[in-house]
Amino acid sequence: MSQQPPVRSTGSPSPRPDASMSLLTNVMDHALDDGYAEASARRAAEGGGLPRTLRAKLGLAAGLVLAAAVVTLGAAQAQISAPVVAKEREELIDRIESETSTADQLEDRIEALRAEVGERQRKALQKHGGDQGELVALLSGATEVRGPGVKLVVDDAKDTDEGGGGPRESSGFSDTGRVRDRDMQRVINGLWQSGAEAVAINGQRLTALSAIRAAGDAILVDNKPLVPPYTVLAVGDGKKLSTTFQDSADGLYLHALQENFGIRTSISDQAEVRLPAAPSLIVRTAEPRTAEAGTDDGGGTADTGKGTS
Repeated sequence: MSQQPPVRSTGSPSPRPDASMSLLTNVMDHALDDGYAEASARRAAEGGGLPRTLRAKLGLAAGLVLAAAVVTLGAAQAQISAPVVAKEREELIDRIESETSTADQLEDRIEALRAEVGERQRKALQKHGGDQGELVALLSGATEVRGPGVKLVVDDAKDTDEGGGGPRESSGFSDTGRVRDRDMQRVINGLWQSGAEAVAINGQRLTALSAIRAAGDAILVDNKPLVPPYTVLAVGDGKKLSTTFQDSADGLYLHALQENFGIRTSISDQAEVRLPAAPSLIVRTAEPRTAEAGTDDGGGTADTGKGTS
């Protein structure tokens, strides 16, 4: 029996491995869309997209000329206005300097007039003060004073932060790392009570009408700010004044601040201290009222304040 030869298959070829990804294959084979390809070919045939007609060329040239004119005009205007702006700036600076100089001159004039008024007040007080003129001049701070006395220095605690938020943020006594106005009030009153005849803080003369206040962390004496350390000069019997003050309630108060809160203090008697006159002179006198100017029963008296100028 003859053997038949093997039969070969004549069917369709085997499919591609990526036959299931026809969309992806199409995108990779045709990366450029047909419409875009056609438009690109048309622009290339027309000469690269540049205008070919005379009208189009003239329009492009006119647009370029207009843009150049606008840029040139803007640059010209900026160049013209620059000197004007510079001149106005210089004039403004000159005006500011002139007004500042005028204000400084007026301040100097005010200070000179204030000093002249004070000098005339002192001379009038010495001339018309009578037997008590010298004492009144001393108590009112009308004249400079020098003589034996004490020097008291009061300063904040060593590690106190002067920028705020320090150990004296509140007003309680237990929060006393920084010298406050109430502390200086007690010190000055203690010196007066201990026999001081004249007192000054940091060169600022105090009188019976002086005020010690606070503005934030600053201490004001007659509305003038002082900075630590506070140097207090007092005229009087040096040794006696020093001893009496340290033994007084106000001296013990200052000692407690030093011991408990680190406020630094030192006191020493001086052979001579010099105190300036008060910047402003205010003198008030009291006179008894006469029977005609009294009350209905004619028996009362009252004090009247008079300002001496």
